[in-house]
Amino acid sequence: MKTAVVILNWNTRDFLGKFLPPLLDSMPEGAEVIVADSASDDGSRELLASRFPQVRTILLDQNYGFTGGYNRAFEAVCAMEGGEEMEYFVLINSDIEVSKGWLEPLVSWMDTHKDCAACAPKLHSYFEKESFEYAGAAGGHLDRFGYPFCRGRVMKKVEKDCGQYDSPSDVFWATGACLMVRRSAYSGIGGLDARFFAHMEEIDLCWRLQLEGWRICVVPESLVWHVGGGTLPNDSPWKLKLNFRNNLLMLQNNLALTYSLEEIRELTPDKAASKAIRRAASTIRFRMLLDGMSALVYLLTGKKACFKAVWEAHREFRAMGRKPQEERVREYASTHRTIAIPALYPGWIVSESLLRGDGIFEHLRKRI
Repeated sequence: MKTAVVILNWNTRDFLGKFLPPLLDSMPEGAEVIVADSASDDGSRELLASRFPQVRTILLDQNYGFTGGYNRAFEAVCAMEGGEEMEYFVLINSDIEVSKGWLEPLVSWMDTHKDCAACAPKLHSYFEKESFEYAGAAGGHLDRFGYPFCRGRVMKKVEKDCGQYDSPSDVFWATGACLMVRRSAYSGIGGLDARFFAHMEEIDLCWRLQLEGWRICVVPESLVWHVGGGTLPNDSPWKLKLNFRNNLLMLQNNLALTYSLEEIRELTPDKAASKAIRRAASTIRFRMLLDGMSALVYLLTGKKACFKAVWEAHREFRAMGRKPQEERVREYASTHRTIAIPALYPGWIVSESLLRGDGIFEHLRKRI
């Protein structure tokens, strides 16, 4: 088993019944589909046992979320017969439609680009087949305040795929809806941050991988279609809370280290670490101010549940956060000074999107 394609399922029985058969049919030699079930109570386990007895399953005792579930699934796969030979681990949602030949370009890319830790296909909408899908489109970037956007998706604007992103490309992050990761790289950084539970975790993973010198890529020869909202609907206040909270956790995980790579070019390690931590704290405070403005808009427009979600996100961030330690940042900057600095987009994507309207995509293609 060179490649393990793992669905982490929680109460998506109907998606398994619909999308698992074509996924199984698409597997080339050396790849295997495995389903890890997060204690579903909707008949998912019974469906797997009766209709797909050939599929190896991992039965988790509870729902550990996307992060805890996949970390446990990865460990279980490695312990399976044949798991010691696995090189690549594919995280794939149960609401992904694939066609034959989607996996081979990803494997080939990883085989020939040993400095790439993770890659993903282009992500199209299941409902509008020629349009990109919100969750990842043609690969993602992150602006200076931590707002994510994609090639092909900015805020709620989505492009049709006219071949404008048909060349393989380095990106800041790739979608967790369908993501191939190199086993050694995933293990090397400790996998997904379990505190996140769900949402923003793949961006954090990709950022941490880049901080260790790895590349993140999109391989457009591979294409899949995503339903989206299979576990949590897009208007869920809980989903909103997770996004706001985890965005702050992600910034706290990575900003100081990223800034230290800039500062070490001009300063001693001690001064570089101190300045990087101050800069990171300042950016996070400003991001929290922007969040507060969003919360006020929710309140003024009668969306009290959304207002509460942002407030709870900040409260949980303060309780769960881990401030960067100066000693660690200093050591990191001293030992990693030669790697490429993860390229945050220098603008604020929210204001640029509002000002440029549909012209934002052409603007970004010239800058990224």
